[in-house]
Amino acid sequence: MTLLLNGEPREVTATTLEQALAELGYAGKVVATAVNGDFVPARKRETVTLNEGDRIEVVAPMQGG
Repeated sequence: MTLLLNGEPREVTATTLEQALAELGYAGKVVATAVNGDFVPARKRETVTLNEGDRIEVVAPMQGG
């Protein structure tokens, strides 16, 4: 299915957010996620089912000062 990852179309075979993150190379990384504008905590990612055209935002924390 086609999803929008940070505004860019991406093809995935995953059906859950957790699977999609692994497929897209984010497995094991500390990131914040949202699906269609709604924040999804890490502990809930395996329960979020994705649908064609869903918008996923992935943000990695930045360090700096």
